[in-house]
Amino acid sequence: MLKNTLFLLFTFVSSLAQEKTTGVLNLSNDFSTSLLLNNATSTATLTLSGPNDRWFSLQFGSFESGMQNGTDVVYWNNSILVDAVHNGVNFAPTPDPVNNWVLVSNQNNTPTNGIRTLVYTRAFDTGDSNDYVFDFNNNVIDFAWAKSSSPNFTMNYHGVLNRDVVLSTSLNLLGIDDAFITDVKLFPNPSDGIITIKTNANIQRVNVYSQTGAHLKTFSIDYTKEVTLNVTDLQSGIYFFEIENESGKNWKKVQLTF
Repeated sequence: MLKNTLFLLFTFVSSLAQEKTTGVLNLSNDFSTSLLLNNATSTATLTLSGPNDRWFSLQFGSFESGMQNGTDVVYWNNSILVDAVHNGVNFAPTPDPVNNWVLVSNQNNTPTNGIRTLVYTRAFDTGDSNDYVFDFNNNVIDFAWAKSSSPNFTMNYHGVLNRDVVLSTSLNLLGIDDAFITDVKLFPNPSDGIITIKTNANIQRVNVYSQTGAHLKTFSIDYTKEVTLNVTDLQSGIYFFEIENESGKNWKKVQLTF
């Protein structure tokens, strides 16, 4: 029995050691991203949260500057996450003949009003010469981002204030306490204001937002997988709960009825 327990524990810890993440990177006040690499499945998971009324893009790989010719980039066109390659500064990227990114989820007005959150996955190596090959042995990755300066989904000049380069972003191994929050149970929902949250990973904080995106309150959590919150001071209505730790975040829509 002890051998079986130790084997299961070793298997669990080993599985965590096969994942690396950038954690959540806040690129601007309304644009963030995170990258998760799973060595066991050779799969990359990319999460993007950006303004829902315009295009936004992320360049990734190993490079020296944004819009560097031949670098891998994805952008949201209000329909799909386009898999593309850069043609250099002042030129729009060219979509790849085959889009290797697979949709996991697309949530509008989440976690706040006006923000769209996308989750996509693809293989480390797609076999496409235009696609960056993710290497789990790398400890850093370069990012460059941009978004439209005005509401539209036509790739155009973004302006100097709507882009930046983030070089040598750390890719850190996930530990037991750092796993992504992927499985969230929140109950009861609808609720009378006393809400229990259970997750697969330790929680660091819970943020509560109104339907209009206003931040209402933050609960600091002592890294536990289950917590009960009291929000009876809020009014009846719909709210968004942002459940997060250092490795990522998840959102739940909650109806309060008093």
